[in-house]
Amino acid sequence: MTETKIKFCGLRREEDVKYAASLDAGFFGFILSERFKRYIAPGEIRLLKQFVPSNAKTVGVFVDEPEEYVIACSKEADLDMIQLHGSEDDAYIMSIKEKTGLPVIKMVKPVSEGDIITARQSKADLILLDSGAGGTGKVFDWSLAETLGRDYILAGGLTPANAGEAVKRLKPFAVDVSSGVETEEIKDFSKMKAFAAEVRKI
Repeated sequence: MTETKIKFCGLRREEDVKYAASLDAGFFGFILSERFKRYIAPGEIRLLKQFVPSNAKTVGVFVDEPEEYVIACSKEADLDMIQLHGSEDDAYIMSIKEKTGLPVIKMVKPVSEGDIITARQSKADLILLDSGAGGTGKVFDWSLAETLGRDYILAGGLTPANAGEAVKRLKPFAVDVSSGVETEEIKDFSKMKAFAAEVRKI
């Protein structure tokens, strides 16, 4: 089994990025939809890229944004990947891939087997299974993920307390955490370190 990668999401400060880099994160997630509290401007992301290791990927997270906005932000922020975290369909995904040349991660909220079928058939390069619009701190029914049959990122309510169990049971391609490693809505290095240790303990 290859080691499960780690995606720290909702990064906003230089310290956050340096914390994630020191823990050998594979994916650095930045929220680019302005209505969310962890939003960061694309120009700031470009500046923070200097602290992202060359073997890691910067991921811009968008929620039901106009295509033009996603394309412009991706270019300005110099993103490596795009994450679509709303109700975007396959036509939208294919258009974004074509116009940016970047791989796309698509969030699916698994409530039923039908959602898993949707995820399995998605045109996205990678699926992210989450319990909602991000940062909810809630876990979904993990048994649904066991039937997906393709690589995916596991998100939704992960913390240092349950990350190890998740990796042992589900063996996801990667795990994604945001609020689960924060104290008063700020990234907490001790929690990030504990999270990484649990993921890699398996």
